[in-house]
Amino acid sequence: MSQFKKADLSKVKTVSIKKRGSRVKLSAFAKVYNPKKEAFSSFVRSLPRILIAGDLRKLVDDIVNSRKKNKPVILMIGAHVIKVGLSPVVIDLIGRGMITAVAMNSAASIHDVETAMWGETSEDVAVKIEDGSFGMSRETGEFINGVLERARIEGDMGYGEALGNALLKAPKRKYSILAACVTHGVPVTVHAAIGTDTIHQQPSMSGAVTGELSFRDFRVLCEVVKGLRGGGVVLNVGSAVIMPEVFLKSLTVARNLGFDARGFTTANFDMLQHYRPRVNVVQRPTQKGGWGVQITGHHEIMIPLLAAMIKQRM
Repeated sequence: MSQFKKADLSKVKTVSIKKRGSRVKLSAFAKVYNPKKEAFSSFVRSLPRILIAGDLRKLVDDIVNSRKKNKPVILMIGAHVIKVGLSPVVIDLIGRGMITAVAMNSAASIHDVETAMWGETSEDVAVKIEDGSFGMSRETGEFINGVLERARIEGDMGYGEALGNALLKAPKRKYSILAACVTHGVPVTVHAAIGTDTIHQQPSMSGAVTGELSFRDFRVLCEVVKGLRGGGVVLNVGSAVIMPEVFLKSLTVARNLGFDARGFTTANFDMLQHYRPRVNVVQRPTQKGGWGVQITGHHEIMIPLLAAMIKQRM
């Protein structure tokens, strides 16, 4: 018997997402660039071949060449990638075969689910924290936690695949990265840190289920990372802690199992450069072969630019 008391979540009050109010609407999402109707090559050529502009060109070349050689391109994302409306851009690259695996923290999966199910996401935390209603959207918690519970009982799907399958009939499924990955057979994983996300504070939460499904996805990512032998690209966009840590562990598992996962390219995109992405994504994985780069800038500008340059280079 534990000596420590535990909060009773059964009396937590949830609210409807329809009444909550959201700060992000589908009308603000990115539009997919069409190279058949728009001239973009001249803009790319106009960029200076100096510093990061040159590094960005090299990164684009590495991504395209990796796919030509059937090497993996792994995209790791945090929640802001979805919150700033970049799902259509990511989904377009998945459909074109330029992204071969997606790994995300569980906050990103929450925004993906809300976008696909209700066409809106992201609440005003500063306002909602005052009365304890922040993160209490009932439908969000019940949907995600319910999907995970059924997946644990019914089979061996991981967190990402289970959610992706559940979203295939969502009203706004074309905006779901999770659903797109399942549709195209692209491994998609969700990596949860229990207590960090809104769905963890609701009555429908099960620590055992969340931990098991996230652990399954860690094993999936380890399998994906084994393919980084003599090439491939790993992109970390907007995750300062979770994904850099998970990637470093999956890489050491791959190497421990005898797979020479070296000689690949890594890049970290963020508005500010933090310690973990710098050392765990850019530096340590490439220290004995490969190349890493840090690119600083707002996601809503840099990722559409990267995607457009990839498509132009294709």
